[in-house]
Amino acid sequence: FYTYNDFIAATKYYPTFESSRSLDVQKRELAAYFANVKQETGTLQYIREINRNNVYCDTSRGIPCPAGTKAYYGRGPLQLTWNYNYDAAGKAFNMNLIQNPDQVAQNGVLSWRSSVWFWMQNSNCHTAITQNQGFGATIRAINGGQECGKGSETQPAQNRINYYKDFCSQLGVSPGGNLGC
Repeated sequence: FYTYNDFIAATKYYPTFESSRSLDVQKRELAAYFANVKQETGTLQYIREINRNNVYCDTSRGIPCPAGTKAYYGRGPLQLTWNYNYDAAGKAFNMNLIQNPDQVAQNGVLSWRSSVWFWMQNSNCHTAITQNQGFGATIRAINGGQECGKGSETQPAQNRINYYKDFCSQLGVSPGGNLGC
């Protein structure tokens, strides 16, 4: 499901993804993005969240959860969750993802595009890396409520850090500071 060509096609919607500042910052951003993707997808083997019992519906933001609609559990490389994220991504793509969130798990380009959109526009991950806030800021933005603030790094957060360091090593760049939550 996850292909290189689909990833490249999705990044064309976001020309500043992994293309700002110095080459080292670009490498760190690519390493950070894929470290989080690796954790979220179990090394690109999962398209949908394993535990699909979570509905992830929060109507306090004025975004509905229409009757009969599938739950807003995680889908795609960064496991897009919550009705408000599907609504915002759908509006950005001129699609109705709130009525059919499963589209993110059915179309490779859309799947990658939703993750790059989240990275670039909805989570501050791009800004965290390009403004040298450190990899830990991406963990907080993506899954901080589950993985951060526990007194020490949770195993999923530590996995992300280890993946990030490994990708940085492969790309020949220092990971920088502020790696943990």
